[in-house]
Amino acid sequence: MKVLVIGGGAREHALCRSLSLDPDVTALHCAPGNAGIAEVAEVHPVDQLDGDAVSALARRLGADLVVVGPEAPLVAGVADAVRAAGIPCFGPSEQAAQLEGSKAFAKDVMAGANVPTARSYVCTTPEEIDEALDAFGAPYVVKDDGLAAGKGVVVTDDLAAAREHALACDRVVIEEFLDGPEVSLFAITDGVTVLPLQPAQDFKRALDGDEGPNTGGMGAYSPLPWADPKLVDEVMDSVLQPTVDELRRRGTPFAGLLYAGLAITSRGVRVIEFNARFGDPETQVVLARLKTPLAGVLLNAANGTLADQAPLNWSGDAAVTVVVASHNYPGTPRTGDPIEGLDEVAAQDAPHAYVLHAGTKQDGDAVVSAGGRVLSVTASGTDLAQARERAYAAVGRIRLDGSQHRTDIALKAAGE
Repeated sequence: MKVLVIGGGAREHALCRSLSLDPDVTALHCAPGNAGIAEVAEVHPVDQLDGDAVSALARRLGADLVVVGPEAPLVAGVADAVRAAGIPCFGPSEQAAQLEGSKAFAKDVMAGANVPTARSYVCTTPEEIDEALDAFGAPYVVKDDGLAAGKGVVVTDDLAAAREHALACDRVVIEEFLDGPEVSLFAITDGVTVLPLQPAQDFKRALDGDEGPNTGGMGAYSPLPWADPKLVDEVMDSVLQPTVDELRRRGTPFAGLLYAGLAITSRGVRVIEFNARFGDPETQVVLARLKTPLAGVLLNAANGTLADQAPLNWSGDAAVTVVVASHNYPGTPRTGDPIEGLDEVAAQDAPHAYVLHAGTKQDGDAVVSAGGRVLSVTASGTDLAQARERAYAAVGRIRLDGSQHRTDIALKAAGE
C-alpha cells in the first residue's frame, strides 16, 4: 500500500521509520517532513492544518492510507477532510479530537465513562480561579483548556505563578495534584475495538533530576520494570475501553490513537490527561519495540476492522530515547545551527541506535536545527542499562552548538 504521513517531527520520523520497514508498504510519503524523514520517505510541502490541501495531496499520490501525526491538524478536522475524499485515515475526527483539544471536554467524557481522574474545576473568571486554587492548595496544577504543544500545564508550589498562568488562559482547568509515578499508555482503536500498546515513561522537565521548566518531553523509555504486570489490563478495563465506549455513545466515535497519561497514585491509577495522537517522545521507544508490521494495524483501525487484527508481537528488548534540544529550549529556541555527527552515528551505532529528526531542515549540504527539540536519539538493548549506554554513546557523537540534553533518562529504572 501507499502511505502518506502528515507532520514533521520525531514522532512522524518514528512512524515513517516503522512504515519503511513494513514489507506491505510500496510507497511512503510525508508532508511536510524534515531532513531525516527525507531519507526514508518522499517529502512534500503542505499546510498540514488545511484539510483540503492534505486530501488533494493524498489523492494526487494515490494514497491508500493517510496517518495524521500531530494534534493540531486533528483538532482542525484534517482527518475528516481526508475521509470525505474517500481515503482511509488514521486519526480521530475533529469532534473526537476534542478529547485532547479541550481539557474540559475530556473531564466531561471521563465523568460520563466513570474513568478515575483528578478532581477539578473549570474556571473562566479570576474569582473562580482563586476559589479553585484555594480549594486544592499546593502543589497547584493549572492546565490551559486548549492545545498548548505540551507546555500548557504548570505544576508549582508558588501560588502567584499558578495564578499568573491561570489568568493568561481564556478557560482553565485547575485540579488536585496526583502523587506517584507517571506512565504513558497508547491504544489503537477503530471506535469499538481497543488494542493497547506497551507502556512507556517520559521525562517532562528540562533538567536532570526533574528540575527546570516543563517541556514537550526530553526522553522516554520502555518497558517499565517497576510497573505492575497487570497495569495494561487494568487501564484497558478502567480507562481505555470505557472512554472509547462513552465517545461512541455520544455519537462522536474515536478512531485513531488514544493516549492516556496516567499517574500511579497511592489510591490507584488516575488519568492525568488524554491525547488524540501518538505521544512524542514515547512513540520513539514504543515503536522501537513493536515487531508487528505497522501499516496493516493502522489500516485496520482506519477501516473499522481492528477486531480482525492478530495480537501484536513485541520485542523483549528495552528501548531508550534521549532528546537533544536547542539552545534556550523550552524558551524561544535558537535555530539554524549546523548538526554534525549524524553520519558517525549511522556508521558506528546502527542498528542498535539511530537518530530520529524533530526540528531539522536541509540547508544545502548541511542539516541545521529548525526547532526546540532537534533530535531524538533512540537505542535498543537487552535491558534498559544497555539501551541507555547505547543511546548516550550515540548522543556523544552529535555536535550542535549550545545544545542540551538530560543525562538521567531511564537511570533509576535501569537500577543504576
